Amino acid sequence: MAKTLVPEAKNGLSKFKTEVANEMGVPFTDYNGNLSSKQCGSVGGEMVKKMVESYEKGI
Repeated sequence: MAKTLVPEAKNGLSKFKTEVANEMGVPFTDYNGNLSSKQCGSVGGEMVKKMVESYEKGI
């Protein structure tokens, strides 16, 4: 398991992941073993895309 570099960010990232998944129609819950790799990967990719856009806008 990966070590969290900034433990204080864990809750914020979890909330962000859930928001992005909901926007995409991916049913994230506490257990996501029923989701495909493609679904999980698309949520992660969209999260990175949104973070880069925010950084570029200076938010």
